[in-house]
Amino acid sequence: MRARRVPVFPEYRMQHLTIVTTGGTIDKIYFDDKSTFQIGAPQIGEILEALGVAFTFEVIPVLRKDSLHIDDSDRAQVRDAIARQPHRHVLVTHGTDTMVETARALDGISGKVIVLTGALNPALFKGSDAVFNVGCAVGAVQTLPDGIYIAMNGRIWDPARVRKNRDANRFEESAV
Repeated sequence: MRARRVPVFPEYRMQHLTIVTTGGTIDKIYFDDKSTFQIGAPQIGEILEALGVAFTFEVIPVLRKDSLHIDDSDRAQVRDAIARQPHRHVLVTHGTDTMVETARALDGISGKVIVLTGALNPALFKGSDAVFNVGCAVGAVQTLPDGIYIAMNGRIWDPARVRKNRDANRFEESAV
């Protein structure tokens, strides 16, 4: 049986990914001997370089905060940074505790596919979910129609229908 080839037209292929970073667990590093953490430099650029991705990307650090400290003013900064970008494909790294609130605050940005992702463990930790979540987000941002999405735990979520279950440490569907 011959495999059927599906044409991929260059105008539909993602050539460039804009990455907006806000901090969160994905970028946390050890700070001192008491095992406290602080937000370090964005890790996503190193993750994508190590994976050898076949597209160009730029990392735009907007915030360096734990998501529990992100407020409406910060969300407005993230929104403005995304709206100013000329490229259609946008990935946002964000802390998981308030990722849903930020995704909802981005509603109404048109002409872009925006996918938020993060990690439940710092990217520098062995066994972190960061690389997996980033990979899912990169796949999602290339294949989904314009809109706002969350990529966590191997699924793509509608921000209006998801919540973080802190007890189970995962994202799950929520009541509308």
